[in-house]
Amino acid sequence: MRADARRNLDALTDAAKAVFADDGVDAPAKVIADRAGVGVGTLYRHFPQRSDLVVAVFRNAVEACADAADDLAAAHAPDEALARWLQRFTEFVATKRGLAAALHSGDPAFEALPDYFIGRLGDALGGLLAAAAAAGTIRPDVDAPQLLRAVADLCHGAPTAEQSQLMVGLLVDGLRYRATA
Repeated sequence: MRADARRNLDALTDAAKAVFADDGVDAPAKVIADRAGVGVGTLYRHFPQRSDLVVAVFRNAVEACADAADDLAAAHAPDEALARWLQRFTEFVATKRGLAAALHSGDPAFEALPDYFIGRLGDALGGLLAAAAAAGTIRPDVDAPQLLRAVADLCHGAPTAEQSQLMVGLLVDGLRYRATA
């Protein structure tokens, strides 16, 4: 891909992420293109269907969240890295409510995303859980899919992002209960 095409693609996904957060996934294509500083034709050249853009935004967000696990693990003690990653995941879930509705819409373009989501984020979280359990700072009987589901459930039940963060903080405290250290 040419450098200018890559810049346009990145600008479009960044713009779509921001517009989706503000206006939902059904926001007009022109709003997204204008925010990216490109024409609508450029948007449709990269993303012929709305679902293509939704998938790209979702995948970029999943990758950024998953990649943060390694950085946090390198910079913090295992339980602190886990707590910080769970807070980041909480932000991810809280800001993707509109995307979640689109992903569960029955559109065949989104069929593979739940498995991708669980697999990619489950692997990232699994490494953090294993390190914290090995250090004896969290209980060893929780697995990544359970915890991803628990955080998502807490976020969907909370009226605000701040309330989600508080609830997940309490969940992290519960992970430390019955730790061996």
